[in-house]
Amino acid sequence: MQRIYLDANATTPLLPEVLEAMRPYWTESFGNASSIHQQGQQARAAVDRARESVAALLNGRAAEVVFTSGGTESDNLALFGGMGGTLAAGDHLITSCIEHHAVLHAAEALAERGVDVTFLPCTAEGVVEPAALAASLRPNTRLVSVMLANNETGAIQPVRELADLAHAAGALFHTDAVQAAGKMPLDVKALGCDLLSISGHKMYAPQGTGALFVRRNVRLQPLFFGGRHERGRRPGTENVAGIVGLGKAAELARTWLAAGAEGGDGKPESPQALAALRDRLEQGILAQVEQSGVNGGEAARVGNTSNLYFDHVEAEALVIALDLKGLAISGGSACQSGATEPSHVLTAMGLSPARARASVRLSLSRLTTEAEIDCALVLIPAAVARLRELSPSWQRSHSSR
Repeated sequence: MQRIYLDANATTPLLPEVLEAMRPYWTESFGNASSIHQQGQQARAAVDRARESVAALLNGRAAEVVFTSGGTESDNLALFGGMGGTLAAGDHLITSCIEHHAVLHAAEALAERGVDVTFLPCTAEGVVEPAALAASLRPNTRLVSVMLANNETGAIQPVRELADLAHAAGALFHTDAVQAAGKMPLDVKALGCDLLSISGHKMYAPQGTGALFVRRNVRLQPLFFGGRHERGRRPGTENVAGIVGLGKAAELARTWLAAGAEGGDGKPESPQALAALRDRLEQGILAQVEQSGVNGGEAARVGNTSNLYFDHVEAEALVIALDLKGLAISGGSACQSGATEPSHVLTAMGLSPARARASVRLSLSRLTTEAEIDCALVLIPAAVARLRELSPSWQRSHSSR
């Protein structure tokens, strides 16, 4: 059975070029990047090159890149480190109700330590409005954290406007760009952020790698204590092979983001081609399946992500049914797999619990082909139809027709 993978927001495959770049640092070039002998210096040079590549992807300075173990650590370091080591009564943190749980749970942990936390609402399209932030800022607001692209709907947030408001109030601004990196151009200067998180395995690098951009002159309290690695901001022996992989993935992402055409093998060779492929998938499904729609479809979105609802169908059942046919999709965030509660993102957008539970996420990758989309356009409507035949609510709604 041919497998089709439309769950790239959960994780992406490792690109062959990334694997080849990493390979020497598991074998002959195995040195510790903190050692001063030749093997150590070779490892240090590789880490430095990767740091420059990640900085170039973000239009930042190499010294502003801190390597981490992934998006969750980067988000936690941004929130705990950005709030500082000495928390005073009344210190205020603002984030949004649609954040990834790496931010939401970090904010809740800070609240347990006495920090006042405000969770901003979103619109029906899943967008945080600047007016909501402006109304929530206080003189003691120390940090604002709002994601750049939502992991479930792909909705892009007005980060520059939000950052400007935060800075006018004297607060730092962090954005979780995990689902934006490699899908849309990132420019920390244009975004106006002080802190920005990325994760390697969302952009064709290995799992367990990530980075946090920390603007120069921003003081960051470390989460861990040990050596002076990463300029004292993240101690621990560097994962040289993983860092090299992240650097190579950043280099490839810059090339792909600058492209403007579709490759001859049917794979999307530019952001525009990927968005067109996603749109064809959406339109084809909606044309075939009644009582379906796109959650957040009117918002600006990253080009690979679609969140669809199919009334009278349980998302988990649809995911399983399609998996048996060789198509991998998701019921929402991979970090919430198996959760019984409906998506916090979709309910924040105003969806009923029933519709939220009837929603699935399709997320394409740079390796998705036209032929795979054609196949998905056959499999998904057929699976929805079969599940609706078994649905009492569907039968009741159609009994009078």
